[in-house]
Amino acid sequence: MKKNFKNKTESFSRYEFKFLLNKKKAEQIENEIKNFMILDPNADKNVNKKYFVRSLYFDTPDYSNFYEKVDGIKLRKKFRIRSYSSKKNGSKVFLEMKGRKNQKTYKLRTLIESEHLDSFIEKKDLFSLLEFYSKNNKVVNDFVYESYKKNIEPKVVIDYNRRPYINKFGLLFRLTFDTDLKTFSGKDIFNENNNNFKECSSGKTILELKFERSIQPWFHRIIQNYNLMRLSISKFAIGMEKNGFGSETSN
Repeated sequence: MKKNFKNKTESFSRYEFKFLLNKKKAEQIENEIKNFMILDPNADKNVNKKYFVRSLYFDTPDYSNFYEKVDGIKLRKKFRIRSYSSKKNGSKVFLEMKGRKNQKTYKLRTLIESEHLDSFIEKKDLFSLLEFYSKNNKVVNDFVYESYKKNIEPKVVIDYNRRPYINKFGLLFRLTFDTDLKTFSGKDIFNENNNNFKECSSGKTILELKFERSIQPWFHRIIQNYNLMRLSISKFAIGMEKNGFGSETSN
């Protein structure tokens, strides 16, 4: 496997708060925030002002990532392969490691070659992948380590549509409205003929707030005016439960 691919690791660290909204409340809040925020350019260029997200999540055979999330473990991480298209041809594909350290979440991601997708999913020639992407690439390096030590394997695919807003000024302050959440069990991330999708949180919107330092005062007022309750919502956990993984915890 010849090394000819220039890639870099992107790193994000921030606080994340999540809220579950009905359609009416989501529309009301979205109308209010337009006074302070603008659409992310990646969504603004689309007709529906949203973009599509697809993620393939990995877990261990005994579902340790799932249970760590359900149990609220403060120090945890998981791996996923993410695309912003349902079609393989021409799609950028990322390997991501997302975790939590105390109150903050972090994400590291790296672009991977589409021709290597099966190698990551099927765990083939992993040491060759290390050489290709460089041993200094923490995401790939940790993925290979977890593949051998914990035998992580693909479990569920999660789809949704996202309408993201960014702060007009200065510091990171990002709000995303996620709808049409659905899932299936499997590892074929680009199977266009898959009819096994299950709907999740039908009619609901997951509002995610991401920020570096503090919540904007105007959004504090929105929280109070709409009586928003911060919830521990995980699309990964929702997908796992919907597909029957770790179902004994939901009793």
